[in-house]
Amino acid sequence: MKTLKNFSLVFLLGLWAHTGWAQAQEDVKWYTNYNEALTEAKAEHKQVLISFAGSDWCKPCIKLTKEVFEDPKFKDYAKENLVLMLADFPRLRKNQPDKEQIKANEALAEKYNKAGSFPLVVLIDADEHVITQTGYQAGGSDNFISFLEKATDK
Repeated sequence: MKTLKNFSLVFLLGLWAHTGWAQAQEDVKWYTNYNEALTEAKAEHKQVLISFAGSDWCKPCIKLTKEVFEDPKFKDYAKENLVLMLADFPRLRKNQPDKEQIKANEALAEKYNKAGSFPLVVLIDADEHVITQTGYQAGGSDNFISFLEKATDK
């Protein structure tokens, strides 16, 4: 009986530790409000990475999300260096944001993505100056982080 109790305790502790680690990896916040993202960037002395995506129709956008933005390496890098901002332009009715968010995303695109490129990632400083921009790049999060570091001379 004591062995079963010990096993249960070890199992529950292991499960708790794994869940805590997984939640820590998921802790990256994606802003959808540009002013909030800028305020955070200024307070934290970070750059803002704006991702213009078509989350339910743009295959390179989906690849970028899976290969880079969901990778724990990128999440760790972002936590230390970036404020993340998503301007999503889904096509399916069920995925549409509210009208206010659509207008905000369109205004952001007018400022940083006039050509309507998807995906487009724009890195800006807290004063809204463009540092660099890119689309999908093969090579996963390692390549993407290297690109960002070169652009910011880190």
